[in-house]
Amino acid sequence: MDYLVSILVATIAAGTPLVFAALGELVTEKSGVLNLGVEGMMLVGAIAAFAATAATGSPWTGVLAGMLAGAATALIFAVLTLTLMANQVAAGLALSLFGVGLSAFVGKSYESVSLDPSAPLTIPILSDIPLLGPVLFSQQPLVYVSWAAFAGIAWFMYRSRPGLVLRAVGEAPKSAHAIGYSVITIRYLATLFGGAMAGIGGAFLSVFYTPLWVENMTAGRGWIALALVVFATWRPARVMIGAYLFGGVTVAQFFAQGEGAAIPSQFLSMLPYLATIVVLVIISRNLNTIRLNAPVSLGKPFHPEVA
Repeated sequence: MDYLVSILVATIAAGTPLVFAALGELVTEKSGVLNLGVEGMMLVGAIAAFAATAATGSPWTGVLAGMLAGAATALIFAVLTLTLMANQVAAGLALSLFGVGLSAFVGKSYESVSLDPSAPLTIPILSDIPLLGPVLFSQQPLVYVSWAAFAGIAWFMYRSRPGLVLRAVGEAPKSAHAIGYSVITIRYLATLFGGAMAGIGGAFLSVFYTPLWVENMTAGRGWIALALVVFATWRPARVMIGAYLFGGVTVAQFFAQGEGAAIPSQFLSMLPYLATIVVLVIISRNLNTIRLNAPVSLGKPFHPEVA
């Protein structure tokens, strides 16, 4: 039982950065903007959070710094694509490369620094429930924040008027513009929100999950988060399931190595990415599901003056 609890706790922790990044990207894409720079935004958020925490001793200051750094990085992308009308795919790839390089440069002096591990936040009484207690109610504080973010985004997207407007902008920007909504402003806000969420995901990695800085420590999680949005067919609940599924695959390799499994470590390390490819191939076979849920204007520029 203790072994199972350890696996489940580790799975939730490993999936949390993906939850933040993928939910943020989901909101961004629902507005019609395709930002491929999630990996870069996560890394910039990770180093900003680590540096702020090392300087102040407060992990929450670090989380705030990571969130602002991620949003600032997303702002660069938004200016390029929404104001200057640059190609979204090219700008997103450039942003990812920029984030990788910038974080490596800024983080060079922090490679020998480590932070004090943060104690999990245990909820009295609930944490004493067998099996579910330690798994669900004895986690890092940001895990609870990710659950609250999921609930808030799900409500916002499908139960609120602003969420309806956001989805309308992603589906038919010309119609939304015609009835008086500022498509560019809404897309700016959605893009900044996605960057902030990616920054929080990076902050969780460097401050809570592994309280140290390592160059390129996201190890492709930003790309997995992008794949998760497609895997989830742009649905928040499926994003959560997918994030923990990939988190479980990531954790499985460590437990397998710890048990001395006679499998090459390189094969175990590639399991999360192999699982991503397999899932995307399976989903891609059903184009109707993707077309039904994908925002119609995803990745397409919008020119208000010619709308």
